[in-house]
Amino acid sequence: MPAAARPRRSVLYMPASNARAVDKARTLPCDVVILDLEDAVAPDAKAEARMLALEAIRAGGFGSREVVLRVNGLETPWGRDDLAAARGAGADAVLVPKVASAADVAAYGAAAPGVRLWAMIETCAALFALDAIGSVAREHRFDVWVAGTNDLAKELRCRQDVERASLLAPLSLIVAAARAHGLAVLDGVFNGLEDDAGLARQCEQGAAFGFDGKTLIHPRQIDAANRAFAPSADDVAWARTVVAAFDSPENVAKGVLRIDGRMVERLHLEEARRQIAVSEAIAANGA
Repeated sequence: MPAAARPRRSVLYMPASNARAVDKARTLPCDVVILDLEDAVAPDAKAEARMLALEAIRAGGFGSREVVLRVNGLETPWGRDDLAAARGAGADAVLVPKVASAADVAAYGAAAPGVRLWAMIETCAALFALDAIGSVAREHRFDVWVAGTNDLAKELRCRQDVERASLLAPLSLIVAAARAHGLAVLDGVFNGLEDDAGLARQCEQGAAFGFDGKTLIHPRQIDAANRAFAPSADDVAWARTVVAAFDSPENVAKGVLRIDGRMVERLHLEEARRQIAVSEAIAANGA
């Protein structure tokens, strides 16, 4: 599947130390499961959680879901062992925390040769190094960024609410930098476990910003993310209309068309094709 067409609407963190939760993840309608060795695991449970995560990955059974292992940072007592274990585990990718510079990207790339990597963007320092981080991402096999909004808000000492006014500038910068370097980018978590209306609003906000999906902390959040980050039926119908118009023999050399009373440029064609591909991938996965 082309990377741009892979659905990542709902990206669920699961504590790797909780075998029952990990087993349940195999049945949930999320696009990605992140087995977490970092924030969700107490220091005295790190080694056991690593073992359980590796067993779960090797056992498989996650279907079309991407399986990602979030490891501890290289500066911690567990990070290098996590990365060494991840190299042969068979996860689709490894998510590394607090990437704040191009040097961090290179360090993780060297510590996990041959492994696809995702980066947590969650520090103030990272915000001032987004272009540098993105410019070396592909060289070191990084292709997805994850906004770590809780850690970022902690560093900023800002208040978080549903609308995230204090984080609008950082979130916009993260999306823009990811797109500039051809990377997928995922929104941060929503902490209100019982605020369904707030979750729905924040998912819609993240989709409006241009994020590919949202990281989640509970299975009950999956449906809201799947709805918000999937192309709507109207979006897909319009995308098919745009593709058909530009593909017609009389329009193949034209850069601008009038379609159903709207001016459409050829630059919109790539996005139309992406939306169709994402919609078809979601349907193929039965979601």
